[in-house]
Amino acid sequence: MLTQELLLRFLRRRNAISVATLEREAGLAKDTLAKALKGERNLSEKHLELLLPVVTGYGFSTNLYEKARVVSVINHKGGVGKTTTTGYLGEAIAKKGFKVLLIDLDPQGNLSQIFDVHIQDEQQVYNSLIKLADLPVYNISENLDIAPSDIELAKAETELLNKVGGEQRLKILIARLSQNYDFILIDCPPSLNILTMSAMQASNSCLITLLPEMSALKGLNTLLERIAEARQIFNPSLQVDGIVFTMVRKNTVHDGIKETVRSIFPHVKVFDREIKHLIAFQKAQIEQIPIRTFDKASEAAKCYEDFCDEYLSLF
Repeated sequence: MLTQELLLRFLRRRNAISVATLEREAGLAKDTLAKALKGERNLSEKHLELLLPVVTGYGFSTNLYEKARVVSVINHKGGVGKTTTTGYLGEAIAKKGFKVLLIDLDPQGNLSQIFDVHIQDEQQVYNSLIKLADLPVYNISENLDIAPSDIELAKAETELLNKVGGEQRLKILIARLSQNYDFILIDCPPSLNILTMSAMQASNSCLITLLPEMSALKGLNTLLERIAEARQIFNPSLQVDGIVFTMVRKNTVHDGIKETVRSIFPHVKVFDREIKHLIAFQKAQIEQIPIRTFDKASEAAKCYEDFCDEYLSLF
C-alpha cells in the first residue's frame, strides 16, 4: 500500500524525477504533488491509487524504506574532516525532510561536542554496547537525533573482545531502531579497531573523507583493502559510496593530490563537491552549535548543502 509518507520519502531521495512528469502521467492536477512535497496539502487515497503504478515504474516498492541506510563515515587517519562531515552532512540531510540518526562511535566524543550534547545517567553508546541496551537517542533538531559518546567508549575497544558477538552488537542495536530513520550516519574512530569493524559490519556503505595531502593519501589504499576484506568476510553487501575531499585549499598541492586520487582509484567514485577549508567550521564547533545555526548563509553551510545534494543523488 502506498502512503503519503512513503511516497514523499521516495521522491526526496529520487530528486532527479520530475514532479510535473509524475503528475501528468498519473492524471493529477498541476501542483498537486508539488504542494504535498512542500507540506501544503495532503494527498487523497485516490491520488495515491493513481500514483502507485507510475512511481513503481521509477523504482518504488512498498518495502523500499523498511530500514534506514546505514553509512560509516570513515578514515583511519585523524584530522581529515570525518566528524565534521558526519555531523553537518547529517544536518543537511535532515533539513531536506529525512529522519537522521548520528552515532558517535569515536571515544573522543567530538561529534557529541559539536552539538553540545550532555550525556545523562550513563546514557551513551558504550553502555548500550556492553549491556546490549537500546541505543540512547537525544534529539538535536527537527528530524535529527544523536546517540552520543565520550571517553568511556575507549573501554569498549578491549571489553568487546571478550563479549559474545562483540563485533555484531552495534548491528543488533541499530536493527532495533532502523525503521525509525531514513539515514543513520556513524562517526568512526580514526583507526581500524573493533569499533570501526563493528560499524562496517552494521553498515550498507562507507563514505570516505580525505584531506588532499600526501600523508592522507598514503593510507587510502590500505583503507580500501580493509573495506574489501570486511565485504569478503562478514558484510558482502558493503559498498563504498565514494570519497569526499575535505579542508580543501586552492593551491597546486591540493589540486595535484585530487588529480592523483582520481587517476589511481578510477573504480572509486570521487564526489565533485568538495568541503573547503573555512574558519566558520572551527568557530561553529567552538560555540558547539550546528553550522546552519551558526550561519546558514555562510559558505561553510553551503559546502555541505551542495555536497548533500550530490550525495543524495546516489539513491
